[in-house]
Amino acid sequence: MTVSELQGCVLQRWSPQIGDPGLTGWLTVLAYAACTLLALAVWRRLKGQRGRAFWVVLSLLLAALAVNKQLDLQSAVTAAGKCLARAQGWYDQRRVMQVLFIGAVVAAALVLLVSMTASLWGRLRYNLMAAIGLTLVLCFVLVRALSFHHFDRLIGTTNFGVTNNFLFENAGLVLIAVNATWLLARKRVPSRRSPAARAG
Repeated sequence: MTVSELQGCVLQRWSPQIGDPGLTGWLTVLAYAACTLLALAVWRRLKGQRGRAFWVVLSLLLAALAVNKQLDLQSAVTAAGKCLARAQGWYDQRRVMQVLFIGAVVAAALVLLVSMTASLWGRLRYNLMAAIGLTLVLCFVLVRALSFHHFDRLIGTTNFGVTNNFLFENAGLVLIAVNATWLLARKRVPSRRSPAARAG
């Protein structure tokens, strides 16, 4: 299968369009954008301090998720996989490939999460809410992308006038925003040992 044939097959199954045009969908995009800007502001504020890498990587992840929220790019990847499976004759064994792909994605997410958390060594208490928020967001996005039937039913139900999908996804973003705002409000994140402690 040539690249042009693959592209044509994918576009028959997926097209770049707004995936969630409702109010809650756009509010979530705005939440991702706001958290991205806050993370960048913290990154700039922490110049010369440990934990700075965490916030710049976090900002890049949030920006990518903001774009993906409405373009639904994981559906394009799924469509490309189905097209290749049919063209190369292994469509009947696609479940095995799906499991391998899911395992690779989950492993990559775990490595990224552990690496980012490790970059906060000695500063985790100042960034704990953001780390927890990132974990919640990544878990939600991964499970949502895997499209588990029972999970889809759960997030599709409505509470407090909005869907659980909106509540679950934004819970992690709220933690990230609160942590970033708290760090920006501080005069300076103290070093691991304060001058008074070193003098003693």
